[in-house]
Amino acid sequence: MTASSASGDKGGGSHEHVDQLPALSHALRDMIVESRRPVILTHADPDADAIASVLGMKALCEHLGVTPRLATSGDGSMPANLIFVHEAETLRRVDDDAVRVADLIIFVDAADADRLGPLFYRLPDEFERRRPTINIDHHITNHRFATLNIVLPEAAATSEIIVAMFDALGLELEPRIATTLMAGIFGDTLGLRTPSTTPTTLRIAAELMEAGADLDLIVDHLFRLKPYSTICLWAEVLQRAEWRGALIWSQIDPEMLARSGADRTEGEGIVNFLAGTIGARASALLHEEPWGWRVSMRSIADDVDVSAILQRHGGGGHQRAAGARLPPGIEARDHFLDDIATILGPRIDNPSRFSAGADPV
Repeated sequence: MTASSASGDKGGGSHEHVDQLPALSHALRDMIVESRRPVILTHADPDADAIASVLGMKALCEHLGVTPRLATSGDGSMPANLIFVHEAETLRRVDDDAVRVADLIIFVDAADADRLGPLFYRLPDEFERRRPTINIDHHITNHRFATLNIVLPEAAATSEIIVAMFDALGLELEPRIATTLMAGIFGDTLGLRTPSTTPTTLRIAAELMEAGADLDLIVDHLFRLKPYSTICLWAEVLQRAEWRGALIWSQIDPEMLARSGADRTEGEGIVNFLAGTIGARASALLHEEPWGWRVSMRSIADDVDVSAILQRHGGGGHQRAAGARLPPGIEARDHFLDDIATILGPRIDNPSRFSAGADPV
């Protein structure tokens, strides 16, 4: 099976279940120990869970006596606030030749191979070539494109799945890797605060604490500490926030980055902040890139599924958090915004929705 072809229904077909994880972990172990040149890849513009998942899987491979030839995101980028993660800097290295000679490709936290972005588009034939592939993810829209799929949408983060695989294989979680995987879980759950956080998530977080995870370090870098450039960027983005019906949105363009002295990763978190605006049924942040628009959407409304909405535009993710890519230009941006506004309907400012016992909008 090729890396870019789907097995099963695309975007939310029959995924694996946590009860299958021990057997799946042993199948994964067998594929890893039989390989000599594995690579581990995650999506472009990586977040905390993507980076932690890559490094967690790298550590798992090394426990099994196999050193990956490459462990990176599809564009080699690294958010500044995640440099504290041990070995995170190594993800900046992207080696096309390592992909060409790989005898096993392990995808983590990527709903499809094209989520790799630049790496995928540089080497499309390599991702069509038949060779063993593993796909570890928690997005319900995952396309199940690998030889071995381990897709658990009930997991709050891909890092949570990797911790469970360490346990299933009887592998030790050292303090550094425990900190890394906890950072992934905290990043995707905003510090164990999102609806995706389950009792299992909390138990795994406790296990990581017991293994020596440095919680203060994680919370400082993910939530407390910000460079001045980030403050300047947020000021610009929030100042230009606008309504389209019940959608509140803003954008980040190259000029805003230049004025603030920020890089594009410093906009992380703005879309979550906007989602809490009274009257908003969803928020969107559009990042202007050389190739077009990168969209992030969030919602705290129980009856809004931003993943389903963004599937209309070739994207996906989770019910409360999803992303997509759009063609370049203001016309494409406005067409997208108008479409989303039509789906969400008019804005209704109703502070009572936050009162105890209030029905959701």
